[in-house]
Amino acid sequence: MNYLIIGASRGLGALFAQSLPHAGDTVWLVARSQPDLTDTDGVKRIWIQADLADANAARQITQVLQNQTLDVCLYNAGIWETDAFSDRYDFEAVADDELERILHVNLTAAMQITQKMLIPLRRSSNGKIIFIGSNAGLENSGRPEVAYVVSKFGLRGLTHALRKLVQKDAIGVTCINLGDVGEVVFEEGQFLARHSGERPLIALNDIVTMLQAVIALSNTSCVKEIDLLAMTDDI
Repeated sequence: MNYLIIGASRGLGALFAQSLPHAGDTVWLVARSQPDLTDTDGVKRIWIQADLADANAARQITQVLQNQTLDVCLYNAGIWETDAFSDRYDFEAVADDELERILHVNLTAAMQITQKMLIPLRRSSNGKIIFIGSNAGLENSGRPEVAYVVSKFGLRGLTHALRKLVQKDAIGVTCINLGDVGEVVFEEGQFLARHSGERPLIALNDIVTMLQAVIALSNTSCVKEIDLLAMTDDI
């Protein structure tokens, strides 16, 4: 299989790059900084250096993949406001350029890149587009981080509109809305999730398992959305 993972140098993206593909697969990894390109597991990993805040990112990716077959396009990028998820957050203090950057990275770039990837995806017999969303983008989430919430809510809209568009091509489009994952780090040969508080987080293996299930579906069915929350989230 051929994968494109956008936002792959660290955190969840790095986890996906290491855990989703199998020997013989090829993975293109989009990131500003070089991700782990280890190939000892038989997976061919190729770095596409691109800044998703740059309007040229979609063009850079297209130049590499326009003649390829793509089975899975996974958009994992996500940024948020300064002091988000803390008592210090102040929407009125957020600068215009920060608002624009959040909306571009989280939503506009996702739309631009997937638009360009439809041709490579149509070459697959079982193409999948997967967006990593957030519970902040769900109705009545209670989150005050305006730009982040708007972008993740919009990502769900992109998911539903795009699914209708490519239904005729049997390409599945899914948004996975994650609850609290914390900071994902790689230490001593394993990925770990950290949180400043004491409450449990979503197990990283659960996220991987859910992605594997979506990818393994045949082209006769499609999961529209998955809300994957920590047991201690407000559900």
